[in-house]
Amino acid sequence: MRILTLVLLAISFAAPARAAEITVLAGMGVISGVSDLAPAYEKLTGHTVTVKFEQAAAMNQMINSGAPADIAALQPEQVDTFITQGKMVAGTKTNFAQAGVGVAVKTGAPRPDISTAEAFRNAMINARSIGYSQAGSGLIAAKVMEKLGIADQLKSKTKFINGLPVAEAVAKGEVEIGLQQINVIIPVEGADYIGPLPKELQDTVRFAAGVLTASKQKDLARAFLNFIVSADAGPLLRRSGMEPWH
Repeated sequence: MRILTLVLLAISFAAPARAAEITVLAGMGVISGVSDLAPAYEKLTGHTVTVKFEQAAAMNQMINSGAPADIAALQPEQVDTFITQGKMVAGTKTNFAQAGVGVAVKTGAPRPDISTAEAFRNAMINARSIGYSQAGSGLIAAKVMEKLGIADQLKSKTKFINGLPVAEAVAKGEVEIGLQQINVIIPVEGADYIGPLPKELQDTVRFAAGVLTASKQKDLARAFLNFIVSADAGPLLRRSGMEPWH
């Protein structure tokens, strides 16, 4: 780790006069992890990392239009697509984080038992309403309902929530129970994270990052990618409810 740190310092922090700024585009699913990684990299190198969080459609448009930015953090398949299209630099794809799916209820509401697959199944059947997205963690939630044989039974009380954290809808009382990435649930005020999906039902949403072709700071961008898979990055990701993945 010390060797990596010295390399980063040599590349990125030769002198204060050379301090620069890089911009990272990131989606909702990886907000917490990148928010902790960016200031740590700033402290290490003296450079500034500006993180712009965008909804998927807006981020895709920015990348496709060549908007000024240096790195994008997306799901791995999306990075592959942008590399194929020439919008991201080949050879820079960096797998770095993953997050499991958890369950949220409104703060102060009863907490159903979700400790086993059977208990979780009963909690879903007994819930007045359930919410999850139609991408990422929502796809995992939908597969879980199919696996448990209750998808049809839950159709009438399932609400698809897109464009904002599912936990926000829970906090507002729009749905009784929400399923989303653990790291996205935890920061939302008014919603309580009550635990992960049971082990036998759990899966993770994974994230990768890559250097954008439009970047004018490609060397610094690569140095940032090296940092987010370093030993120092692991505790930062875990603090935000994510796990390293590479």
